[in-house]
Amino acid sequence: MKKIGLVIAILLLVVGFFHYDLDRLLTLDGLKSGLVQFEVWRAEAPLLVGSAFLLLYVVVTALSLPGAVIMTLAAGTLFGLFWGTVIVSFASSIGATLAFLVSRYLLRDWVQAKFGSRLKAFNEGVEKDGAFYLFTLRLVPVFPFFLINLLMGLTALRAFTFYWVSQVGMLVGTVVYVNAGTQLGQLESLSGILSPSLLFSFVLLGVFPLVAKKLLDVIKARRVYAGFTKPKSFDRNLIVIGGGAGGLVSAYIAAAVKSKVTLIEAHKMGGDCLNYGCIPSKAIIKSAKIAQQMRHAKNYGLENVEPTFSFKKVMARVHDVISKVEPHDSVERYTELGVDVVQGYAKIIDPWTVEIQLNDGGTQRLTARSIILATGARPFVPPLPGLDDVGYYTSDTLWGEFAKFDEPPKRLVVLGGGPIGSELAQSFARLGSNVTQVERSDRIMVREDEEVSALVQESMIADGVNILTSHNALRCEKEGDIKRLIVEKDGVESVIEFDALLCAVGRQARLEGYGLENLGVETNRTIVTNDYLETLFPNIFAVGDVAGPYQFTHVAAHQAWFAAVNALFGTFKKFRADYRVIPWATFVDPEVARVGLSEQDAKEQGIEYEMVRYGLDDLDRAIAESATKGFVKVLTVPGKDKILGVTIVGEHSGELLAEFVLAMKHGLGLNKILGTIHTYPTWAESNKYAAGEWKRAHTPERILKWIEKYHTWRRG
Repeated sequence: MKKIGLVIAILLLVVGFFHYDLDRLLTLDGLKSGLVQFEVWRAEAPLLVGSAFLLLYVVVTALSLPGAVIMTLAAGTLFGLFWGTVIVSFASSIGATLAFLVSRYLLRDWVQAKFGSRLKAFNEGVEKDGAFYLFTLRLVPVFPFFLINLLMGLTALRAFTFYWVSQVGMLVGTVVYVNAGTQLGQLESLSGILSPSLLFSFVLLGVFPLVAKKLLDVIKARRVYAGFTKPKSFDRNLIVIGGGAGGLVSAYIAAAVKSKVTLIEAHKMGGDCLNYGCIPSKAIIKSAKIAQQMRHAKNYGLENVEPTFSFKKVMARVHDVISKVEPHDSVERYTELGVDVVQGYAKIIDPWTVEIQLNDGGTQRLTARSIILATGARPFVPPLPGLDDVGYYTSDTLWGEFAKFDEPPKRLVVLGGGPIGSELAQSFARLGSNVTQVERSDRIMVREDEEVSALVQESMIADGVNILTSHNALRCEKEGDIKRLIVEKDGVESVIEFDALLCAVGRQARLEGYGLENLGVETNRTIVTNDYLETLFPNIFAVGDVAGPYQFTHVAAHQAWFAAVNALFGTFKKFRADYRVIPWATFVDPEVARVGLSEQDAKEQGIEYEMVRYGLDDLDRAIAESATKGFVKVLTVPGKDKILGVTIVGEHSGELLAEFVLAMKHGLGLNKILGTIHTYPTWAESNKYAAGEWKRAHTPERILKWIEKYHTWRRG
């Protein structure tokens, strides 16, 4: 009720302002015509006129009314440069703060509730550097001051901070305009303000934010690096710690631009993706899929057959695949590219110095202008009582240990219903294991839409996976050779006996042992970085799983470009990491691939959307291959063909997604996809047909009726 009363009061003041033609007074002609009378009043009662002028200025600014520029000029004419500046400086800051508070009171809660998720990055920026943001905006005259007042009121910036930053930030502009007002009698139009001296003042206004930022950077750097002695010269331009995707790409870019770079890796080149993740898992997924196709050969006009195979040979193929990909990431290749590869454990001693415990037992120290941390992540092992007693495997250890088995584990328990757990549970079920998958949430793959989770779960159950959702793992027990997992649902405990247990409940960043704690580098599950991937120290960067926010190999490589360029050329230009279009895929069968918003995301974030869906059971190629499970689902801006997000479930989803990733990256809509020739018969046609579904839903019915009448007339 109070808010409604305030809105009514503001509306009455604004209506009255225009109803009584007060806006005409706040024009250059109105000001010049009343100049003589104003000067008479000022001569008779200077204090009263000055106070009234200040109060009027506050009201105009607080209500965001037009005319503040004219009033600033008038202040120079009536009160001179000094007193005019004083009056306008305080009046504008007070009025701006009132507008700020009104905006906060009336709108902030509603805006944050509706758009909070989309404003998250902005809110975080304001929380950390809000004063500087505001200061910069105040110094650049192209930003309307009234708009800044209203927008900043929607943030969490403190009112006192807003006031004093506005007071200081607007001072330079105030002096320029008040000074122009001292010569108002000679001005014929607003363009007259732009004399050479005033143009120079405006140039200074534009340059000053850049100068101020540089000064702030210098001050911040001096504070951050206090207590450290910077070397006069450096052994390297860049040191990269970690030989996974992020580290390899960083080192590659550095070598390509002829900088001197050292890459430090303690274990295997290629990181988790090559040795324990992406490559071995996809190799075993393929073997498992072939086995399943053999069991269902009748789908292709053949006879069903139970596959016979050596599990050791299957695992040997996995390692053979790794060895064939390995040369792409080898020490030899990167040495040939110009990278100095050192094998050992790295520890940052100070912001420019890295100490390496070499694998051969020696020690080496190197200095560099910049350092990139690409130390990756490791599987998270839950603190289950008895887990160490029964023994367990992770995605890091299973490839080496399972290779020793003559056959797959008869009874395998997989903890975790995310992408890794689901991929491996389905694969080992297809290879003959009796698999039980335990997930504490009410469904597997909870980051996907419910219909996606349901379709994948249905497929996995058909493959023989026993999926226990809404089950909490409590403890492990061992009695002789018998191993048990105790789980609980709705207060009721049950027992699962197993031969092998695989932990696949997520991954955690590798943060310890690199000297971060000694330097004071902030960590919160990952290394905390800014938009440029800089840590607390602007010359130390982090990329990949250790930095987040996405634990994907392709994101690590993507970040590596930004980090390497910023590390080597940031003195001239820095680039913000771009996360606007991030694709990902889960290689269960059917595959799940997604980019942008899912329906679940859109609903949670309160984003309006339209959705079109094309079922693969209608696609000729899918019918020909007896692989009709799945769909293409596209979210668009209501009434427009702009793509907000795409989810594809089905064969080759990861490959099909690329067309939509390209479209979203470059602002192409569904009309462009529909107008592109797709080879027949291919899986890629499903993208075109999904675009066609959108077009059909937006058919201009009224125009078509007139066209129908036209054709009827043409037939006579």
